[in-house]
Amino acid sequence: MTKTKTKKTGNFNTITSCISTALVLILLGTATFFVKLAENFGRELRENFTVEVLLDDAITEAERDAMAKDFEALPYVKEVSYISKEEGTKEMAAVLEGGPQEFLGFNPIPAEFELFLNAEYANQDSLLYYIPDLYNYKQVTDVIYPKEAMQFVDHVIPLVGSILVFVASLLGFISFALIHNTMRMSIYARRFSIHTMKLVGARWGFIRRPFMMRAFWIGFWAAIGANALVGLGMYWLYSLDAYVGNLVTQEVVWTTFGINFACGLCLTLISAYVSVNKFLKMSSSQMFMN
Repeated sequence: MTKTKTKKTGNFNTITSCISTALVLILLGTATFFVKLAENFGRELRENFTVEVLLDDAITEAERDAMAKDFEALPYVKEVSYISKEEGTKEMAAVLEGGPQEFLGFNPIPAEFELFLNAEYANQDSLLYYIPDLYNYKQVTDVIYPKEAMQFVDHVIPLVGSILVFVASLLGFISFALIHNTMRMSIYARRFSIHTMKLVGARWGFIRRPFMMRAFWIGFWAAIGANALVGLGMYWLYSLDAYVGNLVTQEVVWTTFGINFACGLCLTLISAYVSVNKFLKMSSSQMFMN
């Protein structure tokens, strides 16, 4: 009867520890997910910035093709798009509901290259270094880029990223504290079993082994459960909006799952190891006083 009761109590403590750990990992996984999502959002913003290279009307087709090849080889350029004078005029006419010739009597729209930037270079400091080289081409009349938007992104995105990383780090610390406390309380209930095994001469490694295995499975199933719930949240966001869906990449998903799984296993194992060692080092008087 006593053994059955002890077994039921042990199973209940294991289930409670698993649920508690899973709830903490859901919080940690959510924070990790939003940190990665913010990184993708910042990258998406930067890669949508374009540098417009305006061309002289006298440029020849051969010169244009040579410039296109040069631009494609630049380290900060992700994609090159050419807009002819006629295409630019049509776009302007659609915006103004009438061609610029109707207002000015001539067509001021030049042909241009649109340079889509790699995210790593889509900041003002990099462009101030690279853009002067574009003026070395005699066919280039002007270079335009969204300076104010870039300044805003350069200031806001790192700030938001730093805040999210700080929150994630804080949640990571809290997660360790909560999981450690859960494991400690779980092992505390069996402190007399530890003391009994010490009295009969069992080695510390032998005493520690079942607690470590139990901690491993608690971390494993807690991580599985937490990842399942976080994954449902990701799927909901993915289906909610097409733009948000584009930000939820496989890298975001697997990084979130991987960090959550690693934290679930590592934190429970470390906490179990520390907690068991604490009780192994206690004397008989200390064991009964606790």
